[in-house]
Amino acid sequence: MNILSQDRWVTLWRAAAASGDPIRWYQRLTAAYAEPHRRYHNPQHIAECLAELDDARSLTKEPDKVEWALWFHDAIYDPRAEDNDEKSAALVKDCLTGAGLRRDYVEAVCRLVMVTKSHDVGSVMHAGVMVDVDLAILGQPEERFCEYEAQIGEEYGWVPRNIFAQKRAAILDRFSARERIYSTDWFHKKHEERARRNLEMSIRNLKRLFS
Repeated sequence: MNILSQDRWVTLWRAAAASGDPIRWYQRLTAAYAEPHRRYHNPQHIAECLAELDDARSLTKEPDKVEWALWFHDAIYDPRAEDNDEKSAALVKDCLTGAGLRRDYVEAVCRLVMVTKSHDVGSVMHAGVMVDVDLAILGQPEERFCEYEAQIGEEYGWVPRNIFAQKRAAILDRFSARERIYSTDWFHKKHEERARRNLEMSIRNLKRLFS
């Protein structure tokens, strides 16, 4: 079932004064997110990200750039590949350039897509909001967080379980080791405490699989 709003996409397109047919790109994106190998990086994830952005729009003066980046940031997703973010950034560049948007505007959106590769904010404008929205899943109620972890496990079902557990635990350990998981005060207050509990639980469970 597609839960990504076509009306929302068209509204974003028109608000940016993009030219051309928005429906063609909407259909291309929703087809990509509906690929059968996706369990987490699917329409549910994008819809949840957009809902988080709606709650936090006041954190940025240019929420439209963040919204474009959220729509595209996992458009290309192959769990066996290492260049998904680069290909997703290239896709949004193709879309927005073809729609006649300014080069500086397009490049800003591309940079926002790329920050989700490392989830390091650095000096990229609006990156704090972008990264915090993408990481909001870590601070969800336990039931949803556990569902998310299971979905990630399914996407990597081709990896031997003990190896997956080791690598997944290492990834979660890096988030847990941060002084702050969320860089913006708003997301920190909303999700930090629960995210740390969720990470601790998941790391503990994963380590049981390879210890």
